[in-house]
Amino acid sequence: MTAPSQDWKNPVTLSPIGVVRGGRPTGDDDYWGGFESTIELDSERFGADALAAPDTYSHVLVLFHFHLLTPGSEETGGRHPRGRKDWPLVGIFAQRAKKRPNFVGATTCRVVSVDGTTLTVEGLDAMDGTPILDLKPHMQEFEPRGEVIQPEWSHNVMADYFAPHTEGPQ
Repeated sequence: MTAPSQDWKNPVTLSPIGVVRGGRPTGDDDYWGGFESTIELDSERFGADALAAPDTYSHVLVLFHFHLLTPGSEETGGRHPRGRKDWPLVGIFAQRAKKRPNFVGATTCRVVSVDGTTLTVEGLDAMDGTPILDLKPHMQEFEPRGEVIQPEWSHNVMADYFAPHTEGPQ
């Protein structure tokens, strides 16, 4: 019998498809609501036809890179969400922390408009200058099948996450 290939361990190289412009200027944990951001596609790689029809969907899944984090600060084990000891110790893959092994973020955002190679969204928790890795239309068929269950502490973590931001420019 042949040993299984270890090719899956080879590094994966990704090239950003675009960049976030505007939105919220700081990366605090809460109050990401009320911000519109634009995603500008790399015009050397993509024309306006790449953004034909995302505005026929209400939402888009945005995959992005937490580019401002320090390499080597990734968390790979268990931790208390937001460092709060009153919340349980849970593995990095049981939470949405930004210091993930590959610094990849994913957020489903409301589509506001499309103009050429620019997509405007609401509810993106990424800051100006954030590299965009991919965009995927949100489809109900990709929603979970069956009952969705999550622990109570996760509701507490998210209580103000997308609440409107009331300080500074929006």
